[in-house]
Amino acid sequence: MDNHLYTVAQVRAIEEAACAGLPPGTLMRRAGDAAARFALELLGERRDKPVLVLAGPGNNGGDALEVAANLADSGVDATVLFQPGQREISDEAQSAHERARSGTVGFIDMLPPSGDWGLVVDGLFGIGLARPIEGDYREMVEAVNAMRCPVLALDVPSGLDADTGAVIGPGGVAVRATHTITFLGDKSGLHTLDGRDSAGHVRVEMLGVSPELLPPPSARLGTAELFAHRLAARRHNSHKGSFGDVAVLGGAHGMAGAPVLAARGALYGGAGRVFVAMLDSGPGYDSVQPELMFRTADGFDFTGRTLVIGPGMGDSAGAMRLLARALDSDSPLLVDADAINLIGASPDLLARLAGRGAPSVLTPHPLEAARLLGQSTGVIQADRLAAAREIALRTRATVILKGSGSVIAQPDGALVINPTGNAGLATAGSGDVLAGICGALLAQAWPAGEAAIGAAWIHGAAADLLVAHGIGPIGMTAGELPAAARAVLNLLVAEVS
Repeated sequence: MDNHLYTVAQVRAIEEAACAGLPPGTLMRRAGDAAARFALELLGERRDKPVLVLAGPGNNGGDALEVAANLADSGVDATVLFQPGQREISDEAQSAHERARSGTVGFIDMLPPSGDWGLVVDGLFGIGLARPIEGDYREMVEAVNAMRCPVLALDVPSGLDADTGAVIGPGGVAVRATHTITFLGDKSGLHTLDGRDSAGHVRVEMLGVSPELLPPPSARLGTAELFAHRLAARRHNSHKGSFGDVAVLGGAHGMAGAPVLAARGALYGGAGRVFVAMLDSGPGYDSVQPELMFRTADGFDFTGRTLVIGPGMGDSAGAMRLLARALDSDSPLLVDADAINLIGASPDLLARLAGRGAPSVLTPHPLEAARLLGQSTGVIQADRLAAAREIALRTRATVILKGSGSVIAQPDGALVINPTGNAGLATAGSGDVLAGICGALLAQAWPAGEAAIGAAWIHGAAADLLVAHGIGPIGMTAGELPAAARAVLNLLVAEVS
């Protein structure tokens, strides 16, 4: 399937199985053909401009040499910067080198101080890189990142960990490509953490490998198809009780904005009724959304309501009591923000969460995830997929580990990386809106896993819709997201109806 993601180890196994019975160098030639076609597509009407191909010492460099030879055969002025390094190159890469040398490809051994390139092809290092890029290669990467032309990365941008999406090594560098053509299966690291900035638009090329050789994926890329069967046009013969009640629990003194944003997210996410149960601020009123019903949290009845707990809740004794009561309830539960921090500091609350029978979803950002696992944010970000999976296992809840390429993890270990969204979401309150949207989907009887995948996708798509209309990413506010999420949700329903 198009949304399947594989680890480096799995791709190695696919390659080994695919090469059995094929003449040596077949997959490299196929990769070179596919990448050259993509390069020509990116050049478009600028085929009169030269192309710079960076070829490293390994098989990724062999792919690059094949690309250069194919571009030259197509009449493109291709120049290869090639430094074989200290180790011998493979027979396949040597063959590609000889082919490129025999044609019209130009070769240089150092980067020109300037050049009007139509395209740069990054074939320095592939999925086998295990240490930071240093020396001359680092200078090449930094120079490419300063160029203003399109950059096509082969398999994975050089310097990026294909499994985790982290730039390799402390203070390391990675190519920031505008496009990546990745071979023999998509990789998780291209879609989370630094991957989205480094990889740009990703195209998957299977190189003619039979689907029968593909193992079960390690993760999936989120798509609307994963939750589309939950979308349906609303019947005329329905009422507010048909779409569930959401209660947002939070709002300590001076922090009323967070629960209000979550409540608006729930309202625009389709919940029939939305309550805001405030801890210390007392009953309130939202003049923008007077449909929201404010209550005091003390004694608030949870019966028949989906709970969103944590936005602006603080860490008071009252907050602890409210959280314990929510965890002990049989209501569907979305745990966010301060509630996550309280659980991370209390083995008793963690045990109550893990022992729940009702659906539970957690939405931590990396620092909250670090508190849950007793680790640093650096450790969390070094392997976001592993961290999300571990939290889901410990809490027996569905987890949305927020960030670039949010990771949705299920207690059974299943992983999804959300591909929607942009830098505009890096603003205060956007996570509260996500919590409200997810709460609304839970209230409409979506299972926890599909509610989390759907909420993350819709939330990100709302930000993308705003940018498409000139709103952001700079200056986008969380308050603008709920209405955009409503528009996305209704467009999705129209598509499946």
